[in-house]
Amino acid sequence: MVRYTGPKLRIVRRLGNLPGLTTKKSKSKYLPGQHKKSKLEKSKKKQYAVRLEEKQKLRYNYGVTERQLVSYVKQAKKAKGISWVILLELLEMRLDNIIFRLGLANTIQAARQKINHGHICINGRCMSIPSYQCRQGDLITIENENISNTLFLDSYKQYVSTKKVEKGGRRPYGERQEKPSEENRVEKREGFLPSHLAINHDLKAALITRKIEVSSSCIGFDIDGRLVIEYYYKKA
Repeated sequence: MVRYTGPKLRIVRRLGNLPGLTTKKSKSKYLPGQHKKSKLEKSKKKQYAVRLEEKQKLRYNYGVTERQLVSYVKQAKKAKGISWVILLELLEMRLDNIIFRLGLANTIQAARQKINHGHICINGRCMSIPSYQCRQGDLITIENENISNTLFLDSYKQYVSTKKVEKGGRRPYGERQEKPSEENRVEKREGFLPSHLAINHDLKAALITRKIEVSSSCIGFDIDGRLVIEYYYKKA
């Protein structure tokens, strides 16, 4: 089964916000389709349908095919530890996801394109495999200096960018926006990156400092990994 190339907002309306798939967020209260069923009707679904939706969240968010996801599930079952935790660790440590987490791409699909074009290097060696499993101590750099400057500049802007005005009121005319202090910048940098990643904008390089610890704040969307493992157990 090939990767999904259809309308992404349709998937968001059905499964919820998936940061790796798209930056768009759905405001509709209804599921996709001509019958306009409410999202509250999700609770009436059977157990198989609930497990299927959790599995689809992983597929669409990380941009993997069904065959790839089955392979990751088999690796997680063979490894020592909790299967669903190991499964999420394998997906999170993919190179395309690491580039996305570093802020060098808006989505995982965009990160995959940069990797396929040969812009990403691992430990000084050009890497064009998006599914490459990164490890602790890997150094990530950009091959082309011009592209490197652009990517890291955009990433730096995400770190120090101020929060948007909350919904319900605009900033009064003439009111000046205070620039974030150096302390606030450091706090935003720490909150932006997962704890297992470190980035140096001056050297234009990133480092995987330690093994990932799977958590909801790290992944960025709601997922029950146990249901994904149960889906494949029941299917087998």
